[in-house]
Amino acid sequence: MNAFIKRLMDILVAANALLVMSPLMALVAVAITMSMGQPVLFRQMRPGHEGRPFALLKFRTMNELCDEQGRLLPDAQRLTPLGSLLRRLSVDELPQLWNVLRGDMSLVGPRPLLMQYLDRYTRDQARRHEVKPGLTGWAQIHGRNGLSWPQKFALDIWYVDNRGLRLDTWILFRTLWQVVKREGISQPGHATVLEFSGREGDER
Repeated sequence: MNAFIKRLMDILVAANALLVMSPLMALVAVAITMSMGQPVLFRQMRPGHEGRPFALLKFRTMNELCDEQGRLLPDAQRLTPLGSLLRRLSVDELPQLWNVLRGDMSLVGPRPLLMQYLDRYTRDQARRHEVKPGLTGWAQIHGRNGLSWPQKFALDIWYVDNRGLRLDTWILFRTLWQVVKREGISQPGHATVLEFSGREGDER
């Protein structure tokens, strides 16, 4: 795909989506402030194109409750009712439109994972960083977090090798349907998604 056309599509769609979604995002910000207090946004460093770190933005869905040793409680215990609703509706991801507008991310690409995963990838899995991470991607419309790690990575690499404007457009339309169905938001039996350990055949 022509990089200029892809970037132009990212800017146009992200800018218009931010404009249209701004009333909803303002309402969500007020709801988070009232239920969990500040901050409204969750910021975390994630690897972008070629593994370069950037600050990923999301609406906050968890509180900061800790155990007696000062360690954060498991995700399932910190995920709030409001946060669970935001995740089911995929509204928590809306601030990443700003990441797309800034150029940290693209509308379509492999989802940005955690920085600590970088040295756990095989050489083939690391190819997912040959393109910018995406707000949505090929893996997201084929099961999202309901997939195993090997399945996700295989789909990510397939996208890297087959990316194009027509495919990106198809993924964006399919993503809207996935949001409506609300499937694959978390791994079965877990509040979110389990950590990727890097072991061969790892399902986490």
